[in-house]
Amino acid sequence: MRFGQIVMGPAGCGKSTYCAYIERHAVDTKRQIRIVNLDPAAEYFAYQPVVDIRDLIEVKDVMQDKLLNLGPNGALLYCMEYLLGHMDWLHEQLGEDLDGDYYLFDCPGQIELYTHLNLMKTLARTLETWSFRICGIYTIDAHFLTDSTKFIAGAMSALGAMVNLEIPHVSILTKMDLMSKKDKKRLHSYLEPDSESILMSEVETKWNSKFLKLTAAVGKVLDNYGLVRFYPLDMRRSKDMESLVLMIDIIMGVSEDADVKTQDFDAEEMEAEDNIS
Repeated sequence: MRFGQIVMGPAGCGKSTYCAYIERHAVDTKRQIRIVNLDPAAEYFAYQPVVDIRDLIEVKDVMQDKLLNLGPNGALLYCMEYLLGHMDWLHEQLGEDLDGDYYLFDCPGQIELYTHLNLMKTLARTLETWSFRICGIYTIDAHFLTDSTKFIAGAMSALGAMVNLEIPHVSILTKMDLMSKKDKKRLHSYLEPDSESILMSEVETKWNSKFLKLTAAVGKVLDNYGLVRFYPLDMRRSKDMESLVLMIDIIMGVSEDADVKTQDFDAEEMEAEDNIS
């Protein structure tokens, strides 16, 4: 059995940084976690991917194709569709199916890939056929906390990804280290969001009265689903990283594999004791 995190979220919310920190944490804990770059528009990241989609296709090359005549967003979607049409390439790049392999799939920042298109859902289903246990990691910039209406919009995008991809899901608030003390004090009311209590902090004016009602109606959708919960992550704190990795391991059943090994070891011990007696 292999394991994989599909790391998603809006552009600039810290997906690649998250992958780099998880990789460093794995080295510190003597685990091997590899990173796959699935962003064909990526220019820089603080890790060395073992598989890079840019070896197959790049956004800049697609944009230069005069026959396609695509802009940045259309070119990225074209690249992802091209990848799905050449999944044999990805399968070959991932190599032999070794039990216990663990990958992070660093994905692009186009929200539509996760909320209403089937591209990432198809990718997840294909990985599952390759003996992967998958967990979706949806990252959101913690600065959404400074504005209740923006927070509800971000929570809705997380919910959309959960409903669309239909895989186990963890929503993470990134860039906690950049938040002010004042904003951190407001954190707890957003971890398990109640839209009504959150919107009570908004001051109604003649400019936003109409939209506050609309936002409240959208917030009720979040409350009715009751699925969105956020994990605050300060990547500089080792305890935060340990707790998050443990939670994801439990979700994907990594600990279950450890239990099997322990059970086999106990069986060998019992057999040895029987021989001695």
